[in-house]
Amino acid sequence: MLQQIEQLEIELKQLKISTPSELEEFRIQYLGKKGLLSRLFEAFKDVPSPDKKVTGLKLNEFKNLVTEKFDSHKSIFSETVQSFQGDITLSPESIPLGSRHPVSLIRKELVSIFSRIGFAVAEGPEIEDDWHVFSGLNFPLEHPARDMQDTFFIEKNPDILLRTHTSSVQVRVMETGHPPIRKVFPGRVFRNEAISARAHCIFHQLEGLYIDKNVSFADLKQTLMFFARELFGEKTQIRLRPSFFPFTEPSAEMDVSCTICGGSGCNVCKYTGYLEILGCGMVDPEVLESSSIDSKIYTGFAFGMGLERIAMLKYQINDLRLYFENDVRFLSQFKAAY
Repeated sequence: MLQQIEQLEIELKQLKISTPSELEEFRIQYLGKKGLLSRLFEAFKDVPSPDKKVTGLKLNEFKNLVTEKFDSHKSIFSETVQSFQGDITLSPESIPLGSRHPVSLIRKELVSIFSRIGFAVAEGPEIEDDWHVFSGLNFPLEHPARDMQDTFFIEKNPDILLRTHTSSVQVRVMETGHPPIRKVFPGRVFRNEAISARAHCIFHQLEGLYIDKNVSFADLKQTLMFFARELFGEKTQIRLRPSFFPFTEPSAEMDVSCTICGGSGCNVCKYTGYLEILGCGMVDPEVLESSSIDSKIYTGFAFGMGLERIAMLKYQINDLRLYFENDVRFLSQFKAAY
C-alpha cells in the first residue's frame, strides 16, 4: 500500500487543474464519498499491524496534499470570480451572425436542384491548356468563335490560360469517364472584359452535361423546365431560341418569364416578358469523337449559365460589381439565408 500511495503522490503533483469544472472533477475523484481517499482509508483496515503506523502517516500526508491542492485552486478561482465587475445576471449579448455570399447561395441551390434528378458535381483547374478550353470543344485555331471570349494567357504562353468557361471540365470528364455521364460543373471563370454594372473579368458558371444512349432535345427541354420551376416557382415559363455554340448542334438560348413583372413586361425585361439566363444544346458529334466517345452510339446535351446572372434575377440585384466589393451593407442582407 505504501508503494501505491507514493505513486499517487507523484500523479497528484503532476496533475494540472485549469478550470472550475476540472476542480470539481478533482474533488469528486479524490474527496468524494466514493473517492480515492475514502477507498484508501477503507483499505487501511486490512494493513498488517506492524505496518499500520508507517502506512497511516503516509496516508495522512497524502490526504493533506490533496486537501491543500483543492483549497489553493478553489481560492484562485474564487478570486477570479470576485474580480469580475459586471452583472452576471444580465442576459448575454447575442453573437452577430455572418452571412453567405449570394453567389454561394445560388451555387448551393442549383447543385441541390440538379442533384435531385441525378446530376453529380465535378470540378477542374482554373489554369487550363488550350485543348480543354477550346480545341477539345470544337474551336479550331482560326475559328471566329474564339474572339467571343477575350482570354487571359499565362506568361504570354498561347497554350496556358485562365479558363473562360467551365466547359473545360466537361472535356476532362468525357476523356476520363465513360457514358452514361450526368454531371454539373460549378466554378470560377475569367475573361478580359471591362468591369461595369453588367460585366466583370471574374465571374462564376454552372454547366451541365448528360451523355447516354438515345438522349434527345426533348430530354434537355424537360431538364431545363424542371430547373427553372424549382428555382423561380411553379408558374415559370421558358422559351428556347435558336443560337450557335461551337460545341453544340443544334444550339439554343433559354429565357425564363420575367421574375419582376411575371411576364407582363417591364423595363428589366425590356417589355418582352422574358429574361435570357443560359445557353444549351445537343453535344456536337465532333466533341464526342474528340474525347473517344462513339457518336453513333451515344448522344448528349449540355447547358451553361452564369451564377451572378441567376443571383441578379433571384435577388433582384442591379449591379454586378456588388458581388466583388465585400460591402458589408450589401452582404448583411443575406444573413437569414443558409
